[in-house]
Parts: sequence; structure tokens; C-alpha cells
Amino acid sequence: MSILIKNGRIIYGENLDIINGDIYIEGNRIAKVGRGLKLSAEYVIDANGKVISPGFINAHTHSPMVLLRGLADDLPLMEWLQEYVWPVEKKLTSKHIYWGALLGILEMIKGGTTTFVDMYFHMEEVAKVVEKTGIRAYLSYGMVDLGDEEKRNVEIKETLKLLEFIKKLDSPRIEFLFGPHAPYTCSPELLKWVREKANETGKMITIHLNETKREVQDIKEKYGMTPVEFLDELGFLGDDIIAAHGVWLSDKEIEILAKRRVTIVHNPASNMKLASGVMPIEKLLKAGVNIALGTDGAASNNSLDMLEEMKLAALVHKVHTLNPTVADAKTIYKMATQNGAKALHLNAGIIKEGALADIAIIDFNKPHLRPITNVVSHLVYSASGNDVETVIIDGEIIMLDGEVLTVDEEEIINKVQKIVDKLH
Repeated sequence: MSILIKNGRIIYGENLDIINGDIYIEGNRIAKVGRGLKLSAEYVIDANGKVISPGFINAHTHSPMVLLRGLADDLPLMEWLQEYVWPVEKKLTSKHIYWGALLGILEMIKGGTTTFVDMYFHMEEVAKVVEKTGIRAYLSYGMVDLGDEEKRNVEIKETLKLLEFIKKLDSPRIEFLFGPHAPYTCSPELLKWVREKANETGKMITIHLNETKREVQDIKEKYGMTPVEFLDELGFLGDDIIAAHGVWLSDKEIEILAKRRVTIVHNPASNMKLASGVMPIEKLLKAGVNIALGTDGAASNNSLDMLEEMKLAALVHKVHTLNPTVADAKTIYKMATQNGAKALHLNAGIIKEGALADIAIIDFNKPHLRPITNVVSHLVYSASGNDVETVIIDGEIIMLDGEVLTVDEEEIINKVQKIVDKLH
């Protein structure tokens, strides 16, 4: 398939240069970017008054958790988990997960997200939804063994089942990754198994890391060292690790993360909502750590809107450090695009010739996005997911003029409402 997007403001290349021009897409790649392209295409999209951005990469979420959106808010983390989240999760069937993932992925596509990294259970259902909707995804089964050998064997079996399922799907848009939940929920034996298996298969790993003060304290008491030191001693860390949160990090831990080229995923909304803390962004950037951006699950955000997440990321560090120059718009925008792609070793998150055609077209013909002075600043500070008009993923038009073409939005919304009414 070929697509020509004409007359748009293009956010081009690594430096985010703004070019008024056209983009020609052939197959699943960006073939040409320039002014007044005289090329014939099967589809022509007029982007006059619109901004053409790389699609956003949500580097940490739990898509089916949209089912728990608004279930319980404004509570301490452990009370929230033990009394509300976990009891409902115990009731969730594969059918629930399928429809939850449909709603979550629908929300992400409508907000301009073209790739996401997911961790949950019944992940074969999520893979089916990814295949159906046309989004790009990296899927993991969240492994928790709590030091129990029997539980460990079950978790290993579930993980290998997902690996096999995704292999059989054989989709260029769906990748498997390993998902050990966190150092405080996974035994050293399980973490070692994951590391060995990742080396053997060439698949990546995603994990929660240093999200709360309590978790760091617990690991110190148990192993006599911090979580990052503990993982490093196991030989676990490398450039194939995508670690979510990284809130409570010591200087030594930051040094280790930089040395091992680990990506940290910033989830500011979730960290603020659950009062977990504020990631030391300045120190991480100074050390050269790759930082991507994620929404976490909708139960602790409560949306999957990457544009909203960018704004929160840009603002929280300014007030936290009392420094208005910290976490500038370009830095944050790159976290939501280029840095996520770098974490995944994916040729996306950027508009340039040869990159994957994963694109979001944002309508700037709106009062809150005018006058157009600084495009990237407007995206970070003024825009929301509702401003996204058209989404192209892997060279296919997935949303056009606000309508997702691959699924029935009304059916999904109604079905999920019925499911949740019964669940609660």
C-alpha cells in the first residue's frame, strides 16, 4: 500500500526540525519526506493545519486494567492492591482480558499511541486483540513466584506458552518479552532463569524497579543491598532491560543503570497518584540513562493518554526541583517517541526516510492549539489525545478522521460496561 500525506507540519528527524511538506509511505516504511512531492499513491491525506508526528510509544502499561479504572482511588498503595485490585483481578477470565485489552488499545490508538509494552496475564488474549486492531505491541506475562518453587514452575510454563503463541502468530507487529514482575516478587532463581532464557532466545525483558521506598527497604533487609545492586550481582542487567518507574534510585544505582545501558520508563501520573515519589530525572539524564515514557495501567493513572503523560512529566520535575528549565518539552517529547524506540531496538519513533511508518496526525485547527508558535511545546503543554485525528501503523491507516477502522468502537464500549457491571 502507498500513502501520500500532503501539506502538513512535519516533526522531522532526531532534532525534531519542523518542515512544511509531504510524506510518502510505501509498504510499511517512510519512503520520502519533502516539499511538493509529485508522487501518485493509493491514499492521499491532506494534512493542512495539522501536525505530523511519529506515533507515541507507551513503554509501560497493563492494557486490560482499564477494566479497573475508577474502581478505587485516593488510597495508599498496599490497601488499594490488597482490598480492591487483587480481589477483582482474581475474578478476571480470558474473556474479560480480551475485552479489556480491546478498550485499552482502542483508547491508545485514538490518542496517537502506535506501540506499547504490556505486562499482565491471559496475554494470548491481548495478542489476539493486537493482531485485530493493527497496533504494534511487546507483550509479557507478569511473573510472580514469591520464592515458591511450585509457583515458579507455573509462571515459567505460562511464559513459555505465551512465547510459543506469539511465535505461531508470526506477526511483524507483535513481539514477546519476558516479564518478571519485580525483584521483591521474584526469587533469584526465577530472575536467573529469565536472564538465561532471554540470552538464549534474544528476547527482551521488562520489570518493575524501585517504584516505592518500601520496596527498596524490603530488598535491602532481605539481600543486604539495593534492588539495582541485587539485579546486577545476578548478572541480570543489560541493554535489553526495560525497567518501569526508577523512582527511589541511589547515585550508585544510577551509575550501574548507565553502565549496563538499561532503559528506565518514567510513569509520572501513576507515581503521583499512588504517592510513590518523583523519579530523579536530572541525575538519570546527566548519567546518560535512556528514559522512555509510559502511562502504567489505567487503574493508577487513570488514562492511557501519552500526550497528557508528557505534560505531567514536564511539569512535575519543575515544581519538584524548583527549576523551570528541567525536563524541557523537547526532552520529554523524545522520551515518548525516540527513546521508547531505542529501548525496543525499533526503527520507529522518528519521521525520516527508511523508518517504520508509525505516524500520528494531530489537528491543530483548534483554539487551544493556536496560534502555532512552537509545535513540540504545543504537543507537550497544550494538546491531548482527543486532538489526534489520523493514525498510521506499519504503513496501514488504522484511524482516519477520528474513527478507528479496525474495530467497532460502540460495541467495545457497551460490552465492557456490561462486563464491569457484572464484575462489581
